[in-house]
Amino acid sequence: MSTSTLVAAGGTSTKQKVGFVLCALYSLSNIPSVLFPSGSGGDEEGAPMAILVVDSVLGVIGLVAAVLAWRGNRVALRVAAGAIILITLTGLPAFFVDVPMAVKALVAFSVVITVVTVSLMFSGPRRSAVVD
Repeated sequence: MSTSTLVAAGGTSTKQKVGFVLCALYSLSNIPSVLFPSGSGGDEEGAPMAILVVDSVLGVIGLVAAVLAWRGNRVALRVAAGAIILITLTGLPAFFVDVPMAVKALVAFSVVITVVTVSLMFSGPRRSAVVD
């Protein structure tokens, strides 16, 4: 006679905690974007003020949601992921306009950080099966 038992680890995994911290830091870095408009006073074009305001608001939402997700709120996990994805999407037009290569590299880095962060945030705890 054989028995099988599925043992599931409860709580938040270390990978998820790393994802929450990355999400909080990424969101935090976007909050002051409205305070430093890049298009004013110089020859370089920057992001429109509306995008900077949206990024700042999404940064606040992402930061609060990351803290709530750390505490176990599953809805906040999805809100935090959505906030950082939207922040990253607002930067993608930089690939299609004439901006310095450093800006394009920064946007590419933010895309990679977003993919890694969302992957870590949604990585569930490992499950191990014990079969007798």
